[in-house]
Amino acid sequence: MTTLELKKILIHRIAEIDDLSFLKAIKTILDSKTDSEVLTLTKKQRNEIIESKKDIEKGLFTEHKIFEKEVAGWLKGR
Repeated sequence: MTTLELKKILIHRIAEIDDLSFLKAIKTILDSKTDSEVLTLTKKQRNEIIESKKDIEKGLFTEHKIFEKEVAGWLKGR
């Protein structure tokens, strides 16, 4: 049996299941084996990402290591 044949059998068998808790269990298993997850962003989140990318292109950012040093300096001055 090939991978494609097995996938077709599993899809057909899953389509016949009406037990919600069992389907959720299958989803949990599949989610744990899937490398990618679809992330849905709001319009505001998408716009913030676009604006952040523009800021980076303009050089309007601080590197993480430099930022950590600045924060450490601020904390020492308390």
